[in-house]
Amino acid sequence: MTASACLVPDCDDAAQPEALVALCAHHLALAAESAVVDDVLPHPCPVCASRIGIRMPSGTVCATCEWRVGEVPDADLAPPRVDVVYALRFEDRVKIGTTSNLRQRLGAIWHEELVALERGDRSLEQRRHAELSEARIGRTEWFRITDEVAAHLAAIGEGRDPWMQHARWRSEALALRGLA
Repeated sequence: MTASACLVPDCDDAAQPEALVALCAHHLALAAESAVVDDVLPHPCPVCASRIGIRMPSGTVCATCEWRVGEVPDADLAPPRVDVVYALRFEDRVKIGTTSNLRQRLGAIWHEELVALERGDRSLEQRRHAELSEARIGRTEWFRITDEVAAHLAAIGEGRDPWMQHARWRSEALALRGLA
């Protein structure tokens, strides 16, 4: 019995005889790695609280922040600091502020929607205030929603869910501490 060739163009390797599709060992491994399945996590992600996971041959990760299931953040360490500049909408105006504890800060401010986030601290916040000064309401952190403000928010938001962005940044900060 002669071995068939791998179906991938320009691949000269022989297909694996037990494979359902005529692929060489290398291309079978690539196909297996790309076989991901959305699934419900066995418990909320310890980093972002998402319940959706992705099962891959190498293991299951959180679909939101990519935290590997089974890895536990060290409870003795403080949560990672992630400084963000946020944009909150309330009626026809937007507040641009900064915080390192997003959930706590937003719990203290009356708003209708978290519009966008940028990773940054007070210097970025002050730069945004200066850039959008024409729409600023007095000396507050609130701005009228002008075409310029709307364009800025659309550019920094780019259609992304701000909470998913924040979860990813927290996960990255944990990983950088050597916990992942």
